[in-house]
Amino acid sequence: METRPPGTATRLKHLDTRAGSARLPEPTADAQAASLQLYRRIGEEIAQAGGWLPFSRYMELALYMPELGYYSGGAQKFGEAGDFITAPEISPLFARSLATPAAQVMAQSAPQILEAGAGSGLLAAELLLELERRGNLPARYLILELSGELRARQRETLSRRTAHLLDRVSWLDTLPAHFAGLVLGNELLDAMPVALLVWPEPGVLLERGVSLDEAGQFCWSDRPAGPALQTAAAQIGLQGPYPYLSEISLAAPAWVAEWGQRLERGALLLIDYGHSRSEYYLPQRSQGTLMCHYRHHAHENPLWWPGLNDITAHVDFSAIADAGFAAGLDVLGYLPQGRFLLNCGITELLAQIPDTRSRAYLAAARSVEKLILPHEMGERFKVIAFGRDLSEPVSGFQSGSRLHTL
Repeated sequence: METRPPGTATRLKHLDTRAGSARLPEPTADAQAASLQLYRRIGEEIAQAGGWLPFSRYMELALYMPELGYYSGGAQKFGEAGDFITAPEISPLFARSLATPAAQVMAQSAPQILEAGAGSGLLAAELLLELERRGNLPARYLILELSGELRARQRETLSRRTAHLLDRVSWLDTLPAHFAGLVLGNELLDAMPVALLVWPEPGVLLERGVSLDEAGQFCWSDRPAGPALQTAAAQIGLQGPYPYLSEISLAAPAWVAEWGQRLERGALLLIDYGHSRSEYYLPQRSQGTLMCHYRHHAHENPLWWPGLNDITAHVDFSAIADAGFAAGLDVLGYLPQGRFLLNCGITELLAQIPDTRSRAYLAAARSVEKLILPHEMGERFKVIAFGRDLSEPVSGFQSGSRLHTL
């Protein structure tokens, strides 16, 4: 398969975003070389698979292929120098707010926390420091992280900010067979592979995949969807308009269902952007929610420089709730992030900054606004919790429940 970088006579389709590529920063030469390696590896798998890969597999390879995938490579991903900013980077008060439900869950189960996909490590660091201030430190803080590069960044963050607590932290390669305590996932589910589906007309469902054209370049190709996707799509009750393009995740509900077998006592607390099913598949979302992020620019072409962009889709929280409930977990609550953080006392934490006229207070207040205001992250992000054998409610869900929408 011939591959050539931008500016040569033949331009690869995966380099033509057709969705604003002119405004995207040009990757460095080293980044382009790494992407082309991944491009060739994906092309080889397409050929071995008979010429077609479901998009869910393409997304998995683009994000997680060892050493070359987006989350496995060495580029900065989080913060101002990366591709996007998550809530822990916006304000330490995000993590500090989570200390209240974390302490409650641990008191009713076991003194340990498992964070799945810990990003830069800032959430872990600030949460540990706040729990220490409150006298509720976990005996163990486990981090489930598949990326060796991210593990190194997390260890560096924790060593720099919480060196005296580092002996409590350890990393996991796989889910534990059994666990009691709090399982925490912030912006985890949105990065799990999704299937791309096309409804060309009522009653017809196609799965979109990636093929190679005559020049050996990536191109889209649709095939009839298999039984698992047909079953999942039947739950949607889609009303069009047709053709309609959207996503279904089989991976995220399956991950939640796994905890039905593994969680002995405690809770799962999951925070992500998404909707209930009735809001997700609205007529005005006929092009789906799939989005890519590169250097704080959003675009819609996941074939552009694979391995260099984050690829995400909104979460169908109805599917997540159904999976947890079917696995034997109690659905403890579901509501927007803004209301959850207010219920957890984020404004009280803000008020602890003594001088309300100081530059530090004003900066902290602006950051909290980003987390809680409806037109910022407060409404777009949701929080869902599952539990097992908890005798008392978990803070954060005492008002503003949206469970009825699931």
